[in-house]
Amino acid sequence: MNYGFTNILQLLGSLGVFLFGMKVMSDALLLLAGNKMRSILARMTSNRVYGITTGFLITSVIQSSSATTLMVVSFANAGLLTLVESVGVIMGANIGTTITAWLITILGFKVSMSAIALPLVGLGFALTFLKKEQIKNLGNFIVGFALLFIGLQFLKEAMPDINSNPEMLEFLSKYTDLGYLSILLFLLIGTVLTVVVQSSSATMALTLIMTAQGWIPFEMAAAMVLGENVGTTITANLAAIIGNFRAKQTARAHLIFNIIGVLWMLVLFYPFLRMISWLAIETGSESPYVSAAAIPVAISLFHTVFNITNTFLLAWFMHPIARLVQRLVPEKVSLEKEIDEPKFLSKDALSYPETLISALTNETKYLFKNAIFEIVSHALNIHREDIKSQEKVKSVVKRSTTKFETDVRQLYTIKVKSIYGEIIRYATKAQTELKLTEDENNRILELKVANRKMVEILKYVLELSRNLRLYLDSDNELIQKEYNKLRNKMVKVLRMIYLFRTEYDNISYHNKLVKLKKQSKDSIIVSNKKIDELIRNDLITVDMASSLFNDQNNVNKIIENFIEVADLIYGQYDPLLLMDNNGQNGAK
Repeated sequence: MNYGFTNILQLLGSLGVFLFGMKVMSDALLLLAGNKMRSILARMTSNRVYGITTGFLITSVIQSSSATTLMVVSFANAGLLTLVESVGVIMGANIGTTITAWLITILGFKVSMSAIALPLVGLGFALTFLKKEQIKNLGNFIVGFALLFIGLQFLKEAMPDINSNPEMLEFLSKYTDLGYLSILLFLLIGTVLTVVVQSSSATMALTLIMTAQGWIPFEMAAAMVLGENVGTTITANLAAIIGNFRAKQTARAHLIFNIIGVLWMLVLFYPFLRMISWLAIETGSESPYVSAAAIPVAISLFHTVFNITNTFLLAWFMHPIARLVQRLVPEKVSLEKEIDEPKFLSKDALSYPETLISALTNETKYLFKNAIFEIVSHALNIHREDIKSQEKVKSVVKRSTTKFETDVRQLYTIKVKSIYGEIIRYATKAQTELKLTEDENNRILELKVANRKMVEILKYVLELSRNLRLYLDSDNELIQKEYNKLRNKMVKVLRMIYLFRTEYDNISYHNKLVKLKKQSKDSIIVSNKKIDELIRNDLITVDMASSLFNDQNNVNKIIENFIEVADLIYGQYDPLLLMDNNGQNGAK
């Protein structure tokens, strides 16, 4: 056998050039069209047809089913896609990945790209020196595209020549004439090869080259393609290991969908291949059973027809597949994190702007309703359940006389400070490291503002709580009454914010909040007159009046900040719908 260690290294190097070209091309396409593709996910996943179309379009454009699947897993992990929506996109991605096989077949075997590949590298490299980011990305795409076919040419040259190595053909023939056992063996080879190189496109290229050079027959090549369909699911399943149950469910759905397709294809394997042979002849090609040169086209045809048929058949069973996955990967209650640990922020959230904005929004909401709302309520000596109830506000305030002895400063240190710091850190990191659209950057700025205002609320509440403890126990009933009025104003706003964030149709509550904000400002003059009157009549001391003046301002600032925070984080923003080009805002 005239094939030594040096030849093996050349084969591996050729595969490396091919994979590098694929990566450069795919990364450049993601930069060129990634924002558009991710925004499409928001608009076209509401039903099975839209979901499949979305998966097909994204994979066709970015030329990587793995990148599409990782995107879907990340979005599912962040709760931006449901399991059924994710399954639809993955089905479409399986069809979209067949475009790569046709590119390799047509441009790698039917047309010689070697003559223009190197000039394309020169052109693409020159474009990377230009200032405009989109032109640079286009240059990288051209370089990757050219390297892909340079690598393919190297692979064809590095593959052992069958005429010079008849003993290798004799060795392979022992494993290609075992009937269904051969099919299962080559299916396993296709799976393992795809898992090892982490690219179904690279395995497809190797399969096409082996068939074109006569190493394996049509049937074994088709079996390898089925193996590639199983092996390509490993990327998503590896990525989902560190994800939550949603990410794991999405990855398992990908695996189950592809395995079901392989199983029914194994049952109909030979009749299906005869149908593909007939289709190839009808479209002007030779039969893959007669000519080795015709096998690449037939394999690409098999890859496409199989994935389209599999998607069409299983699209009607999306919900049963989803239920099966939910049984295999049941929803898990997350382990209770420490009180000062972020609940949604993680390194995975920084994968895409959409996942990061979703995590920041969820973390901010969690901080608001579980820390800020509680601290403020208890500082007012009122239970949160009373605020959420339908009992009249005056009645709640009147009977809430038990002192909670709330230490606002300590609660801020324990429940807020660390998480607030992490929110700001992740937000700043995203603005530095991620390519954000103007609207995405503005949304992150808004969330930073919302968090800063929550901290300001606690600063004002700290000052207010001291005087509440002092004067609610005072023998002076008039000062008690004035401070109960302040509590009354606060409880009204807190209750309205609770309704604003929990009711689906919350526009009316938003309008009421705006009205309360205006009333709070307008009441300052009336309240000041009332305090002046109390001083003139010696009904309260100067110290009481001074505290009351300050706390009126504190309450108004608290109310103003509360309403602004509620508007910023509960204004029905969808991180997937933030537009990326025309400057329109994604808020409803």
